[in-house]
This record gives sequence, structure tokens and C-alpha cells, in this order.
Amino acid sequence: QVQLVESGGGLVQAGDSLRLSCAASERTFGIYAMAWFRQAPGKEREFVAAISWKGGNLYYADSVKGRFAISRDDAKNTVDLQMNSLKPEDTAVYYCAANKGPVWMKDYEYAYWGQGTQVTVSS
Repeated sequence: QVQLVESGGGLVQAGDSLRLSCAASERTFGIYAMAWFRQAPGKEREFVAAISWKGGNLYYADSVKGRFAISRDDAKNTVDLQMNSLKPEDTAVYYCAANKGPVWMKDYEYAYWGQGTQVTVSS
């Protein structure tokens, strides 16, 4: 099964930008829908963004729409999440997920997950 590894997390100030990357162990383009979820302490895991298996369709949670952008790089088998205008409420562990098939916005629809990367946004 595909292995996913997230990177790019860190500590930033409100208003700053950060770019997360999810590296897959095998080809994902044309096979997997990819998504980002996040989970803050004491909160349920929530959907952030997703991209269809060929990159033609993008989906975002209302809370990040206009600030975040998801993309995929076929040559590197990576999926990135560009995060702009970060807010303290964006603080969470961000997880990359993959699914063979269509895009879904529920975590239980994704079979493959990375270990997560911490994003902390200070005031």
C-alpha cells in the first residue's frame, strides 16, 4: 500500500505563509484522490482540502477557502498545501490522506494516512 509522509510544518506568526508537502511512495496521479485533514487538541479531525486523482477538481473547507491552495506534482508524487494568511485557529496537526477513487470530505473515506506534521500559528 502507498506510504505517505508529510513535511513542512512549523511555528509561524499570524499572517505568515507555510507550505506543507505530502510525499507518496508510489505514483498517485490518476489513481488516488488526495486530501488534507487537521486535528487540534481536544477537537475532532476536520477536512481541510482535497484534489481529485488527476488534479482537475479542488475542494476546500469554508474556513480555509481563499487562503489555502492544494496542488499535486506528478513528477515527484507529492501533494502540497500552500497556506497563506495563517490564523491562530489554524494550529493543528495536519494529515495527508489518499483514497483510490473519487474525492470525499469525510476522514473515514480515506484508507491511507501519513503521520502528520505540526503547524503552530502564534498571535
